[in-house]
Amino acid sequence: MSEKEKELQDEEYVDTDLVSLVDDDGNEYEFEVLDEIDYKDGHYYALAPQFDLPDQDIESGSTYMIFEAVEDEDGQPQLAEIADEDLLDELAEIFEANFDAAFEKEE
Repeated sequence: MSEKEKELQDEEYVDTDLVSLVDDDGNEYEFEVLDEIDYKDGHYYALAPQFDLPDQDIESGSTYMIFEAVEDEDGQPQLAEIADEDLLDELAEIFEANFDAAFEKEE
């Protein structure tokens, strides 16, 4: 690999946005921010879980999760699961269209 290719590859890893989420049991998980959108009256994120072991990534099926940006009772930002299945389906369609468009640009 040339020095320029290595430099570009290193830049790709630097530009990755990661967030850590803590569940109700205090377990911390790291996610990559794939995309974010404003839709209807909310702001939503598509996040891909990050794993320590390569086989965990393969077993996950390269799935992503969708969360809504909300504020807690103290006004602090946090991400919440989406209970409305219809809204979740609409958001998944939008995110997947965005993923397809981004993938086509890369080719």
